[in-house]
Amino acid sequence: QVQLVESGGGLVQAGGSLRLSCAASGRTISSYTMRWFRQAPGKEREFVAAIKWSGGAPYYADSVKGRFTMSGDNAKNTVYLQMNSLKPEDTAVYYCEADRGLLRTITPPRYWGPGTQVTVSS
Repeated sequence: QVQLVESGGGLVQAGGSLRLSCAASGRTISSYTMRWFRQAPGKEREFVAAIKWSGGAPYYADSVKGRFTMSGDNAKNTVYLQMNSLKPEDTAVYYCEADRGLLRTITPPRYWGPGTQVTVSS
């Protein structure tokens, strides 16, 4: 079992920055791939970024590439999403997810955090 808790959301003006955190707990968390998803009102949940605890470069959705950076701190069992140059269309609830898949392949079971709201004003 994996427990995830996101934090760091808030209200920011367009062009600003936020850093989201996802604290993970569980006996075998190091074997999981960590991902960020987001869901805007009236839209489907969409992939944002992924990283493996074992290392390697993160993987990003095209919509955030060059603006968002995902990283992990193994000692703290925490992953981060640094979001720069934010746009109003980045407004969404951001969710942390964990599964045992490869970087670009999701393998159930999937574990989700409760989400954190990010609002970007124009």
